[in-house]
Amino acid sequence: MTPKSIVNFVRDTYQTNEFIPLHAPTFDGNEKSYVLDTIESTFVSSVGKFVDQFEQSLESYTGSAKAVATVNGTAALHASLYMAGVQHGDFVITQALTFVATCNALYHMGAEPIFVDVSPVSLGLCPDAMDTYLTEYAQVVEGVCIHKATKRVIRAVVPMHTFGHPVQLDELVCVCQKWNIALVEDAAESLGSFYKGRHTGTIGDFGALSFNGNKIITTGGGGIILCKTAELGVHTKHVTTTAKVPHPFEFFHDEAGFNYRMPNLNAALGCAQMEVLEAYLVKKRQLADSYNTFFKECDIKFVTEPEYAQSNYWLNAVICPSVKVRDALLKQTNDAGVMTRPIWKLMHRLPMFQNAPRGDLSHSEYIEAHLINLPSSPVAKS
Repeated sequence: MTPKSIVNFVRDTYQTNEFIPLHAPTFDGNEKSYVLDTIESTFVSSVGKFVDQFEQSLESYTGSAKAVATVNGTAALHASLYMAGVQHGDFVITQALTFVATCNALYHMGAEPIFVDVSPVSLGLCPDAMDTYLTEYAQVVEGVCIHKATKRVIRAVVPMHTFGHPVQLDELVCVCQKWNIALVEDAAESLGSFYKGRHTGTIGDFGALSFNGNKIITTGGGGIILCKTAELGVHTKHVTTTAKVPHPFEFFHDEAGFNYRMPNLNAALGCAQMEVLEAYLVKKRQLADSYNTFFKECDIKFVTEPEYAQSNYWLNAVICPSVKVRDALLKQTNDAGVMTRPIWKLMHRLPMFQNAPRGDLSHSEYIEAHLINLPSSPVAKS
């Protein structure tokens, strides 16, 4: 298998000799009509019919008790952590193999990550690695998980469903119950992914989705908080809309809140995109099947969904046999106008998180050195 043969396969799949991006948005439904509706109504900001419609469509699709729209995915995660009780000075367990937004949300609320390894099956946080770390470094004191060396509270865990592949949620729930830790799912990449029939983001206390321009569907910028109960959802909606008490004309806010509301303009785009989500998911699974078949008989291995899950295959990925092969493939595909990308640098290699506590990260380090993402837009010819 050569880089040239991979370039030829991708070009044949997408039926173009033009530049092929990693993941581009597609607008072939009611997007223009709905966005124009918001402009003509003048309700382009956070008050408007499409915000409610978008939230309701996400509740219906995911099975969440309540969905709360936000300005972006990082805001959704930040508010989820806040609602889960994370406080300044707390530790939060997460994976080093993640996009920086996961850790930025912690940083800006004064919490600090503890990095544990990922599973080679899901590419997401490994429940065994989490339990092993806690057994060595933590203890439960009066119902609170305490980091033994620093006496700081370990308040929550944030697994990320990497490239849309669901983590082992049942096992993570058991570890969280054992150590009395809140579970907040970073489901930014996993709209349309299901764990044993349940949508990602609905199993933890909260789940955060993203609708950035490179996601499976987009609102331009936007996020959603999926809440475990309707009561939590009502409070979350209140907090993310500046905690303003409803009144015909008075301004009274009964707690510190966030101005994280999704504008109606963005929600209109999201409503149109939700109408074609199922069709996009079909196309993305066809593309993943095509990649899987192409790489079947070579030493570059295509990353498939875990057997317990149905993935949206947001970004298709392969594991190269060596760093040398990875680097050659990255250079030659990009030189040929086919966008490929390595996975993110591990979070503990970044200056702002280099001193964070961490366990053994052997799987994370291997994946970091060997994985490449391939073009994944849902418009490919199957």
